[in-house]
Amino acid sequence: MDSELPFYEKRIVYQVPGMDDVTVQRDLVYSKVGGTDLKMDVYSPKYLSDDTPVPGVLFIHGGPISADLPSPKDWQMFVSYGELVAASGFVGVTFDHRYYGPAYLRQSIGDVLAAIRYIREHATSLNLAPDRFCLWAFSGGGPHLSPFLRDKHDFVRCMVAYYTVLDIRQWSKAAEMLGEDVLQELSPVTYVGPDAAVDVPILVARAGLDDPGLNQGIDLFVRNALAANVALDLVNHPQGHHGFDIADDNARSRHIIARTIEFIKDSV
Repeated sequence: MDSELPFYEKRIVYQVPGMDDVTVQRDLVYSKVGGTDLKMDVYSPKYLSDDTPVPGVLFIHGGPISADLPSPKDWQMFVSYGELVAASGFVGVTFDHRYYGPAYLRQSIGDVLAAIRYIREHATSLNLAPDRFCLWAFSGGGPHLSPFLRDKHDFVRCMVAYYTVLDIRQWSKAAEMLGEDVLQELSPVTYVGPDAAVDVPILVARAGLDDPGLNQGIDLFVRNALAANVALDLVNHPQGHHGFDIADDNARSRHIIARTIEFIKDSV
């Protein structure tokens, strides 16, 4: 049974026709750091002509990641998400970043920025529209949205946050290791206050049965975003667990994923 599989072997609970017939470029080296190759996979619609660039969706995995886990871009969750967005008409990008603990947050955010630079610089060969991206973060990947909430990036047309850490001040381990200024800098909730400069639509997916501290950060982000009149879509899964898109095979999970694809289509 799927419930007995390790989480990294579970595919998302939603599918569309054509997911088994997409083009994949694997193990592209987007950055070399200290002798280490950082890699990405790029999923494209099967019958995409060379002169038809399409929007991209960049998947930002969570963490911290243990060294004994498989490469996140190879988790079946991200393989199936790459297939989903390619079958839906986008170019999907899955990649590894070096988020091993709170002290590595700035390092891994740097990896995200490097991945974006790479795909924009290679947009032509990847059939990407370099100024039409959606950033989709999961779980502990939430802080990696902070640079794009703090400063305007014209190529970012929308953001998606799934059961995501949006206020790392609620994470006791991070609070113990990082100073208050760093906690604030790396918490997305910081950038949706009264003086918010956020001008792109954001979709937040919340799991009702998730960790209360994580949801506390999500709820504060939502309240502040609404107070700042941010273009926010909130989708709540009342009986959803953390990782509902692979853990809860039910109509609500499938609805949320389908709604997210439509949100991206409307935004990019």
